[in-house]
Amino acid sequence: MVVKSQLKLIKSLHQKKNRIQHGLFIIEGEKGIADALANDLIPYKLLSSQVGSDITSFEKISEKEFSQISALKNPNGYLGVFNIPKQAALDFKDWVVVLDGLQDPGNLGTIIRLCDWFGIKQILCSPDTVDVYNPKVVQASMGSLTRVFVYYEPIIPLINRFNIPVYGTFMEGTPIQKIVFKTPGIIVFGNEGNGISTELSNHITEKISIYSHPASKAESLNVANAAAIVFYEMSR
Repeated sequence: MVVKSQLKLIKSLHQKKNRIQHGLFIIEGEKGIADALANDLIPYKLLSSQVGSDITSFEKISEKEFSQISALKNPNGYLGVFNIPKQAALDFKDWVVVLDGLQDPGNLGTIIRLCDWFGIKQILCSPDTVDVYNPKVVQASMGSLTRVFVYYEPIIPLINRFNIPVYGTFMEGTPIQKIVFKTPGIIVFGNEGNGISTELSNHITEKISIYSHPASKAESLNVANAAAIVFYEMSR
């Protein structure tokens, strides 16, 4: 039986400070929960307002109780609370995606999903990037969060330790079609409004650009869309 104090705790996990304090985060949706369990994340509570599931360990709660703890406008009836996993040290022997000050949860979640699709296992975020365990990030990652490692550390001291290429996306740079990507490498994406910070730009060894069609009137690409194009070119 789920008691009110547990529901209150779960609802509090919508806030970053409480996720950090309790070492817990929320995954909503039966598939995302199944992915987490398959990748050995440790559950704290598995709750459902639905009848019937492939996961037998769900505890039943009412739809009213579920709506109180869900972060979704239209709750899907399945919610898992998991322990935030401990991670191994960041490894620069393969590709590392660096995110410099991303603020939109949907963008971070989508980039995590893209990394999973293209076989990239590590993302390094600046400390001011949106929290990876924000419910909107988790939802947008569509289960990929359980297969991609996301780290939060100051970027420049880390990348300066290694003599490997550092690619960054800019409005002006070498057209991406002409870039020969070398592995291992680092690929940097900047803040949605301001791009890569000036300080970090000084450490980019190869500035790349995705040029628009001559008839295009769009000012810029969404950072997640840009990441999809870059990852595709990297994989080629």
